[in-house]
Amino acid sequence: MLAAAALAAGAAVWRQRSGPIHYTGFVEGEERIVRSEVTGRVLEVAFGEGDVVAANAVIARIADEDVQRRLAAKRQQIAVQEADIRRQEEQVRLLESTWKTQLDAQRAELRQAEAGATLAARTLERERALVRSGASTAQLLDEARAGHDQARSLVERARDLVARQEAQERQIAVARRQLEVLRAQRDLAAAELAELEVVAAKYVIRAPAVATTVQTKFLWPGELAQPGSAVLAVLDPTDKYVQIYVPVADMAAVRVGDRVEIELDSAPGRRVPGEVAFLADQATFTPEKIESRSDRMGQVYRAKVRILADVERFQPGTEGDVYLVAGSTGADGTAATATPADARP
Repeated sequence: MLAAAALAAGAAVWRQRSGPIHYTGFVEGEERIVRSEVTGRVLEVAFGEGDVVAANAVIARIADEDVQRRLAAKRQQIAVQEADIRRQEEQVRLLESTWKTQLDAQRAELRQAEAGATLAARTLERERALVRSGASTAQLLDEARAGHDQARSLVERARDLVARQEAQERQIAVARRQLEVLRAQRDLAAAELAELEVVAAKYVIRAPAVATTVQTKFLWPGELAQPGSAVLAVLDPTDKYVQIYVPVADMAAVRVGDRVEIELDSAPGRRVPGEVAFLADQATFTPEKIESRSDRMGQVYRAKVRILADVERFQPGTEGDVYLVAGSTGADGTAATATPADARP
């Protein structure tokens, strides 16, 4: 790598001394490696090397019988839980409506019994007064006393029924808590189902969201995929750049954003516009020992040139020249000047 950088730097310097400032470069593309995220037997790989792949196209399928069984079981579990929830909801509604109706009726009976007991108590008092005055008989007093005792018994019974009915409200509270538990279990199962669906989707491997071209095929049907296994290497036809190495002596003249012209060896005389998109802040090639100015001048910095036109025509690996455009403005807003290398101190 260091030797290649040194050769690139040497070539760049040689070209500068023989004409306008320009650098030898080569076309590269950012390959995207599409990988498996699950373990399974490969059923299909739909594309081969050189094929054009549409955005989000299915490029491979992996056997997913196990996860599909788990999905079916989880969906069945949720269906059962939904049925249990509906039954519990109906039971809660029935308990609430029945309890309220019966409680209202029993409270009305208690009020009626209390009114009857009040009347019986007054009747008993009147009979006692009449007996003392001789206007009534002991038999009528006994009958009044018996009516009073019966009325009190009815009141006690009605109060007991009301208390029992009020106590049944706890059963409704228990039924509501059971309903909440069922709903929580259903929600948990639904969350687990969503996770399984995410996992199941990974058994169908899709291409990136842009159209690409297959560069390398790594897996074939019948092979075992593991998490991280590479399936295809694809390249976005528009995601290419020209890589050059800038000698340290030229660093003052090259800025990110500078306009350039690219001339490929495969199309001599035809220049395509571009711009400097990246400039390394550390030297790519550095001599083992830097003891003199000539040693320092041997350093080069890696740069990327964005292709601004006809990018699809650039094939990775193709070499060519990158020419600085005189008067271009860098990212810092300053004008770049192309000074011949022979004129530099």
